[in-house]
Amino acid sequence: MLTRARGGGDSAHPDGAVRPGATRCNGAETAAKPVSTCLYVVRIIVDDLSGPAIAAFLEEHVQQMREISPPESKHALDLEGLRRPGITFWSLYDGEELVGCGALKRIDAEHAELKSMRTAVARKRGGVASRLLEHILAEARRSGFTRVSLETGSAEFFLPARRLYAKFGFADCPPFGDYRPDPLSTFMTRTLS
Repeated sequence: MLTRARGGGDSAHPDGAVRPGATRCNGAETAAKPVSTCLYVVRIIVDDLSGPAIAAFLEEHVQQMREISPPESKHALDLEGLRRPGITFWSLYDGEELVGCGALKRIDAEHAELKSMRTAVARKRGGVASRLLEHILAEARRSGFTRVSLETGSAEFFLPARRLYAKFGFADCPPFGDYRPDPLSTFMTRTLS
């Protein structure tokens, strides 16, 4: 998927200079704001998990989950776990920068699990997770799934994730698949139209 996100318009000076207090985004002048809030050319790709950038990105994710959750409540998949059959993995790039990832794990013909949603720390609350989740749900529909579920933490650290999922129509549910009740986990699900 290749899309051009918002950038600013044609307000640059004819000679290419940028007005004082403004920045450039997609080659166009924008209001004064940090460049990190500009979205460039965003690509969401199916990732075969062979590159060093995604390996490091996922290792940070697994390490963070180890620090937050005790071993019996850690459900994040490592690189090898994400390479198993029945899992499709996507990476989101902003220009050449890896800024997010997520996966879909087949449970059965109609039910899939959202796994490994992660946004680069510097890009949190910038729309990366929403963009990626929207894409993954659309791909789940195209693949014939009628339900997508997920497990996330119940601690305060995971509150932004739970809010994001609720915004996308996920609601609390009992444990599914191989999960068992766990006070440190929140289980959520949604049907796909």
